[in-house]
Amino acid sequence: MINLTTAATQKVKGILEQERESIPAGGLRIYVQGGGCSGFSYGMVLDEAADGDQVFETDGIKVIVDPMSLRYLEGAEVDYKEDLMGGGFAIKNPNATSTCGCGHSFQAGEGEGGGGGHQH
Repeated sequence: MINLTTAATQKVKGILEQERESIPAGGLRIYVQGGGCSGFSYGMVLDEAADGDQVFETDGIKVIVDPMSLRYLEGAEVDYKEDLMGGGFAIKNPNATSTCGCGHSFQAGEGEGGGGGHQH
């Protein structure tokens, strides 16, 4: 399960409304890929679900995750914050053993395979 805070849900709803013509059945795809200063990095994109994807629904918003990313994102929470520098999404991930200062990359425990076999 991946949760969206109220602020993130409202922001994604607004973005999906703007893109409704090009992605009529779309949702927010969240994924993990190799790279970043801590070993893995997060990505988010508007997309439609494909075969094999896990789809969660939060307040009418589809959250789409591929099976490989799901093992790193299970139980994560997506938030959206506005500040003087602008706004952005942030992921609070209980599976991350450490994160970097940018908040977009993380390290997983050694029991997760150390990142060797992950491709996206």
